[in-house]
Amino acid sequence: MEDKKVEEVLKRIISKAWEDINFRKELITDPINTIQNYTGAKVILPEGKELIVLDQTDKNKVFVNIPSEPDFEDVELSEDQLETIAGGGQILWKNLLDNLFPTLKTYMKF
Repeated sequence: MEDKKVEEVLKRIISKAWEDINFRKELITDPINTIQNYTGAKVILPEGKELIVLDQTDKNKVFVNIPSEPDFEDVELSEDQLETIAGGGQILWKNLLDNLFPTLKTYMKF
């Protein structure tokens, strides 16, 4: 799925959660079914993975997400990234982060 489409869908989900407290509660208690029912996207997580949605709307709190420690053994670089590195260049930090810390959009399929 195109990144732009996924990002647009994720924006819709967040906006709906801001506006509709019942939707927000459903998103927290049953994120996969709520996302699939609202968007039509299929959320397919790898075996052993769980999708957690946290309510961070309290403006009096600052939230910090501690990601899982990256497993460099499983990092797969694209052909372009490998060519860039082989040529002495650097891959973009965002691309590396996307590979190390996949986000929900990685698992959404339309």
